[in-house]
Amino acid sequence: MAEECCSADLLEWIGPDVSACVFSRLDHPADLVRAAAVSRTWRRCVVESGLSKSLCLRLCPEVATVAAAAEVSRSPPSTAAPESGYERDYRIYSNLAGAYVSDSAEPSAECILDCIGASSTDDFPAETMENTLDEEEIINFRPSYWSSGGADDPEAPESLTYRLNSDICIVDEIRVRPYQAFFQDGDPIYSSKMVRFQMGHYKLPRGSETFVMDDYENKMVNADEKYTWTYTSPAFPMLQKNELQSFKLPRPVLCIGGVVMIELLGRVQKQEADDMYYICVCHAEVMGRSLSPLFMVEISDPEGYSILKYLPGAKDLSIDDFLQDDTKDSPEWHYLVDRYRQMNHRAVVVSALLEPVHYMHDIGGISDDDHEDDVGGISDDDHEDDFSEHLGTLQAFVASISEASVLEPRGPDRDKLLLWFATLLKLARVFSCVFRLVVNICHILLFK
Repeated sequence: MAEECCSADLLEWIGPDVSACVFSRLDHPADLVRAAAVSRTWRRCVVESGLSKSLCLRLCPEVATVAAAAEVSRSPPSTAAPESGYERDYRIYSNLAGAYVSDSAEPSAECILDCIGASSTDDFPAETMENTLDEEEIINFRPSYWSSGGADDPEAPESLTYRLNSDICIVDEIRVRPYQAFFQDGDPIYSSKMVRFQMGHYKLPRGSETFVMDDYENKMVNADEKYTWTYTSPAFPMLQKNELQSFKLPRPVLCIGGVVMIELLGRVQKQEADDMYYICVCHAEVMGRSLSPLFMVEISDPEGYSILKYLPGAKDLSIDDFLQDDTKDSPEWHYLVDRYRQMNHRAVVVSALLEPVHYMHDIGGISDDDHEDDVGGISDDDHEDDFSEHLGTLQAFVASISEASVLEPRGPDRDKLLLWFATLLKLARVFSCVFRLVVNICHILLFK
């Protein structure tokens, strides 16, 4: 009898129910993968019990909003017999859980790509929320901040909604800096009483969002019913201080869909001019790390259900590989990688746009007195040459627009167009009166 017990698999003696109960006590994805590697019986128990998805749900409950998961291979599907859905789900959720708890992952970085909309804006577009993407209080000799509309009720809330640079991110910290109005008596700071964060995705497929062009659209695109929120944080108290305040989330949050809303709850400061309460934000940051292109997200229908896409072939690809297309690639792989490429192009453009514009008096620490003496070799002729260089780039960009209809959607021509676009945006920052118009036109031409 003893010999028979030793030769048999332990799981066959204790039965499938007890086995699944034991394995469900494992709290790290690596332990679950190791258990599945012991024997075929153990692997079958782990895979068919859906333990990898259960563990994923315990680590990040946001996964509960995923309606389905699919694996996308680079090569077209083979004609061989399809594998079990259990095996596919095991691979997908084991890798997702592993990426969530990874100790070797890159440190958190800024994740905001662009702005979606604000609940209100006092003076649009001068006080638009796009100002919160800049760290500086003064841009082009003007104060840079977002301001809410005025309210008599000090409890009236406001919100700012941002698009992140990836479909799926792990967010662990959000930073907000209230704005101090140095141009008003007493230098008041227009902070909120509390701050809270929501994460989720737009209910319609990507590309359906309205690009903000006026204050009415700014309010409509921020309407709460347009989004599915998969996570809501506790409320954090905000200090009435002119500093970048850090709000650490209770745990890292899986932001599925790449949308973050910062809710500003309650008002503390009245404006003396109209005796109304306002909230003003100078700068905001969402800190985390992207899981794309290994994982992507598709929104399946207006109900807001999402489909998780796993691209195992993306693990070993270099940046150059993503910039090239292969005719042998499967259509779905081609579509997802192209979307990832476009998001990176937009990130590069926005990064270039947000670089500070250097004027003659602030290059290399040159003071006004230095400028009068022409110290440092920066003359009016140099400035005119620099302007001519930008103007030449702008003219080349305009010429390329006329040829845009015949350009390939990807490739070197499009990359040149994007570089011209970035230079145009830098030029537009110097002439702030045309900045909004240039951004809207270029967005429609390049990303619609």
